[in-house]
Amino acid sequence: MDDQAAYEERVVQEDVRYDGHIIRVVEQTVALPDGRRAKRDIVKHSGAVAILAITQDDRMILEKQWRASVQAMTLEIPAGKIDQRDQSPEDAVVRELNEETRMKAGKLEKIAGFYTSIGFSNEYMDLYLATDLTPVATALPQDDDEAITLSYYTFEEMRALYQSGELKDAKTLMAYFYWQTMQ
Repeated sequence: MDDQAAYEERVVQEDVRYDGHIIRVVEQTVALPDGRRAKRDIVKHSGAVAILAITQDDRMILEKQWRASVQAMTLEIPAGKIDQRDQSPEDAVVRELNEETRMKAGKLEKIAGFYTSIGFSNEYMDLYLATDLTPVATALPQDDDEAITLSYYTFEEMRALYQSGELKDAKTLMAYFYWQTMQ
């Protein structure tokens, strides 16, 4: 690997441009390794989790929901941000599974961790496999601004969704590709 110091940028100033309940947007002035200055727009995020949830009958749980950012209905795996209620990403997985699917996992396994859009955001997402799913005893309240419809897909149905171009969400594609390795 190349020497990081030869490429590292040093932040000399950071100005908050927006501070919302999900993201904070900052404009950074950075010193480049050769001494020049440049501007960077950065979206800061608390982090997130995503869940490849496989039912007892070997179906993948997807959520159909409207996404304002792309002005379209999407098919996505259950996911959500890590917040003050969570001590760990695993806590967020348990909470999100309950809130969004009303299920709990008998087995949780971390698959991968990745930056969702490294060019402008520091959002880091942990992807988990959840199996041995059973209904929760006590359902947590769903987010009041979400309208989610759950769907259950076999591996062959997921393949058809992928081949038709209906899967457009990166975390869902990553989960589908991982599921392929399990077949």
